[in-house]
Amino acid sequence: MSPLPAYLTVLERGWLSSNNVVFDEGDRVSLLDSGYALHAEQTAQLLDRVRAGRPLARIVNTHLHSDHVGGNALLAARHGAPILMPAGLAQAVRAWDTDALTYGPTGQHCPRFDYAGLLHDGDVLDLGGHPWRVLAAPGHDPHMVMLLQPDAGILISADALWANGFGAIFPEIEGESGFAEQAAALGLIERHAPRVVIPGHGAPFSAVAAALGRARARLAALSASPARNARHVARVLIKFWLLQVRSATRDELLAWSAAARYFPLIHSRYFEHEPFTAMIDRAVDELVGAGVAARTRTREAETVDNRD
Repeated sequence: MSPLPAYLTVLERGWLSSNNVVFDEGDRVSLLDSGYALHAEQTAQLLDRVRAGRPLARIVNTHLHSDHVGGNALLAARHGAPILMPAGLAQAVRAWDTDALTYGPTGQHCPRFDYAGLLHDGDVLDLGGHPWRVLAAPGHDPHMVMLLQPDAGILISADALWANGFGAIFPEIEGESGFAEQAAALGLIERHAPRVVIPGHGAPFSAVAAALGRARARLAALSASPARNARHVARVLIKFWLLQVRSATRDELLAWSAAARYFPLIHSRYFEHEPFTAMIDRAVDELVGAGVAARTRTREAETVDNRD
């Protein structure tokens, strides 16, 4: 892959936190996305190394999922930095509606923050001394945006495109359209033909056509079977929770999943023919089969563990 411009620093994170992108603006820096709440202090420390004493001018968010905005509150309070975010959930943020913001339905945590400005499709932001165009990219999230630097051919794709896929299509779980929007986002990326993609998770990559091919094949499979997408969402949410807690009993997992609205919703929409517990057990079985979780049984309890 060709090197990124010197004014861009990508802080590649694990899957609990999104990547962070730091823009060098001379006597200040700007930050794109702030990771998950449990990693907020780590995000602050990583940012401190790059900014080297310079002020944080602003925080820009691609979308409001908890793994992209969990450090907003800490960084805004510590640095007095204004937050710019996509416009679609402005009212929900002001009211701190955790259901609309998906923190309640997903069983995830995000400290409350507020915004100073809103991003709209077609806006142009000056970041690192260069113009970045805001591109609406619904699918994974109805309000998500990407950022394109057309001169250098660099796309910050958020969760619309990774090297091997894209973010889970959550709107379909709510009975809303998401597959068509994800297909349109992939088409938009193809039309702009970026040289380099900086994804929301994973390393930057330049094999964009190959990544688009893999993403389209995966999207076709999910679109053909909405229940498969629902199973995928359930696995993603359980894996995310295991990344936080590391280990939990089966009873703790069942209690957490029953309280997170997406799981009862998935059960009622797709798997009401079987007990709720069977749906959760199957998701764990699939994670174990993929090698990303482990199950331990003793006389006292059954335990589910994260495996990296």
